Amino acid sequence: MWLRALQVIPKINRAEWEKLDLISRWLIATRAAVLILTFLSAAVAGLLAARDGLFRWAPWLLVAVGLVMAHATNNLLNDLVDYLRGVDEDNYFRTQYGPQTVQQGLLSKRQLLAYAAVTGAAAAACGLLLAAERGLPVLVLMAVGAAFVLFYTWPLKYIGLGELTVILVWGPLMVGGGYYAVTGQWDWNVLLASVPCALGATTVIFGKHIDKLEADKRKRIRTLPVLLGEKAARFGVMGMVALQYLLVLVLILTGYFSPAMLLVLPALYFSRPVWQMYPHPRPLEPPAEAQSFWPLWFVAAAFYHHRAYGILFLAGLTLQWILA
Repeated sequence: MWLRALQVIPKINRAEWEKLDLISRWLIATRAAVLILTFLSAAVAGLLAARDGLFRWAPWLLVAVGLVMAHATNNLLNDLVDYLRGVDEDNYFRTQYGPQTVQQGLLSKRQLLAYAAVTGAAAAACGLLLAAERGLPVLVLMAVGAAFVLFYTWPLKYIGLGELTVILVWGPLMVGGGYYAVTGQWDWNVLLASVPCALGATTVIFGKHIDKLEADKRKRIRTLPVLLGEKAARFGVMGMVALQYLLVLVLILTGYFSPAMLLVLPALYFSRPVWQMYPHPRPLEPPAEAQSFWPLWFVAAAFYHHRAYGILFLAGLTLQWILA
């Protein structure tokens, strides 16, 4: 179950839940399969620090663990806020492909708060240890991150700012802030280099919000795809995917990245579902090839691409560091 929960968000009933160990329950409740997006950003920060000859294991491990735990805390609090606001009632979109632990009675509100408290405390402990070495800037970054953790689900997601939050968090905050925490230096080029992965994470959240666009409308959740409309949102995702590759080429031409970063280009193979699916509206009924992951549709294509893109992006950074 540990491995399964790290790969997908498992569908599970109460009887199956009761048989699980505590770690399996935590992995499912935190939707651990998507935590890889955060680890990718932490790894990018570490590899950029290594390339500049400033990498240190101890602060990087604190950055990686702290960021992953902060993301996990956000996912737990998302579930609680959605439950309290009645979002997951009436077979709402997310309960169709994975458990909403409080809504489905797998966890009580008190139990979920306990999970969030322990996970959040782990994230805070990592941040405070880093702040002890790096000082006030890390505390400021922690405060900004905490605000996003607490207020992403409401009100930011409700007023079309959730997607912008994802770009800021998975790019400048995680990569730029992580780089500073590891090296003690601020580098604006690192922020620019963070944008391709930040865009990838944003395509995933865009895909999810397009998939549940009609459900969000009914619940008066005004995500950016709801405000833009499905067609504009779909083509916006295709533009972001293209920009992920264009920015890497620009950074190579400017000399910040070496040609080793061309290693990211094979990820274009994994972008095929994006170009095949996003030009067309969401199917009303699950196609035969989507039976295993429906009602996920656009988000499945975006996640499939970004996971491959992120891995190859890291491989390119690693090769660049080795060659240097």
